[in-house]
Amino acid sequence: MIFTQTRVPEVLVVELEKREDARGYFARAWCETEFSARRLPRFVQTNMSLCRRKGTVRGLHYQIAPHGEAKYLRCVRGAVFDVVADIRRDSPTFRQWFGIELTADNRKAIYVPAGLAHAYQALTDDAEVTYSASACYNLDAERGIRWNDPAFDIEWPIREAIVSEKDSKWPDFMG
Repeated sequence: MIFTQTRVPEVLVVELEKREDARGYFARAWCETEFSARRLPRFVQTNMSLCRRKGTVRGLHYQIAPHGEAKYLRCVRGAVFDVVADIRRDSPTFRQWFGIELTADNRKAIYVPAGLAHAYQALTDDAEVTYSASACYNLDAERGIRWNDPAFDIEWPIREAIVSEKDSKWPDFMG
């Protein structure tokens, strides 16, 4: 596994270290030893989501302490633009965001630490994502930021987004 630090502290891009031959390849998509060596949390829940239509945005979501959840996310069908927004007031990258294209073809994954807001936008129809979380979902701890909040000015690839009613009504970020 190849871990690359992004401009937002603790957010990592994880790439497969493939062993290839005529049959194809083999690679570890997750390894407890590799994650614990970097002091990353264990995962207790794995989720899948499907975005039927290109342009669909899910997020920006996070859970407040003590229910914060780190996420390890990969696109397994189609393509998404994945975004992490730093909402940690004491962080040197507070109010900054990082975005990366995750596709079934590039097989990149992203590690998102607890305490950051996370979202993705489908770049293809039928984009499917799988992600593991370090905490179980807790409705009372759920929070969000509107996908187009001017506090972050995220450069979404598709400006005409398809957003759920709930996600379109999150309040402005008051960080």
